[in-house]
Amino acid sequence: MESDGGVLARPAALTDAATPVIQADLIAREATVAGFTVVGSAALADLGDRAGERFRAFLDLGRHGDMDWLEAKSDRRRHPNAMWAEARSAIVLGLSYAPDDDPLRFLDEPSRASISVYARRRDYHDVVKPRLKRVARALQAASGGDVKVFVDTAPLMEKPLAALAGIGWQGKHTNLVSRDHGSWLYLGVILTTAEIAPDRAEASHCGNCRRCLDACPTNAFPAPYQLDARRCISYLTIEHKGPIPREFRSAIGNRIYGCDDCLAVCPWNKFAVAARDQQIAIRPETVGPSLADLLQLDDPTFRQRFAGTPIRRSGLARFLRNTLIAAGNSGDETLVPFVEPLLAHNEPLVRGAAVWALSRLVPAERMAALAATARVSETDAAVREEWHEALTA
Repeated sequence: MESDGGVLARPAALTDAATPVIQADLIAREATVAGFTVVGSAALADLGDRAGERFRAFLDLGRHGDMDWLEAKSDRRRHPNAMWAEARSAIVLGLSYAPDDDPLRFLDEPSRASISVYARRRDYHDVVKPRLKRVARALQAASGGDVKVFVDTAPLMEKPLAALAGIGWQGKHTNLVSRDHGSWLYLGVILTTAEIAPDRAEASHCGNCRRCLDACPTNAFPAPYQLDARRCISYLTIEHKGPIPREFRSAIGNRIYGCDDCLAVCPWNKFAVAARDQQIAIRPETVGPSLADLLQLDDPTFRQRFAGTPIRRSGLARFLRNTLIAAGNSGDETLVPFVEPLLAHNEPLVRGAAVWALSRLVPAERMAALAATARVSETDAAVREEWHEALTA
């Protein structure tokens, strides 16, 4: 069985005769058994072109930053039938990861790291995909149609499908919002050639509220329902491969992996019940860890500490880059002994961030003394520029 685009083999006993319309109660029953929180169905013919047009405009404006894979498969991403012409229906399944505390509480503790709620848990790809396959098998057995399952890694826009399937709507922060689960849903999708009785699409319930837009530390929303990923802290700390642009460093604060500000302030979160699924239980090592501890991680300890979480996928260099930005924002001089050794790190990305962090933590005389040894041997142009800025600011 394949996923994220692979067609599940049709059982030999089934024929290519017309398949029945599958009713919602069968899908709901199988989704519940698999452990999903919510499920809805949609007819792909009802999706229209609006989502694809908005995505094309996003790319044309360059708002995807260096997420090149979005551009590379943009034609397939605009509509599910551009990827699989025979598909007729979509089943969208959601798994709640709602927190049981204030996800922003560590922002007032600058010597500790604030990690996005989704990344404090087991990697959702590893949790959602097997459950999707279970529902897909049941659907295939009942309908005789072909099925494909998707968890965020294929060119498929899950959020417009989720809105069409009645699970929620795309809020002004562009994320999915649910009346029952707030902004805290992992999504998975099953496409099928079978005809599924569709659910009623969900309308927007944002009204005049703009809390999510006003909460963004870096003004990443040019307008309601529009995101410029190049300004988004989640993009900058997770997807962006180079140095963090200087204009955003202070605003990042101690957010070292992702940002929950726009999600956490949504008033619909008050109806969400904290997730109790043991497969996505909070990992203690991801809850407000000290910056001092994180700055001492080498590659083996980093991999061990964050095994099974989304954090490990970013790699140590980007993780240390982010942690050093947080250290520079902390004002905590006790972190200096943990930052200074990173001036000699083998990755220029880390060395450059260490220069910036120290420029915020030590006096000018100390920076000059460090430059006398570290700067003279530096060969990377970006790191040398960091030294220049640090010494001339």
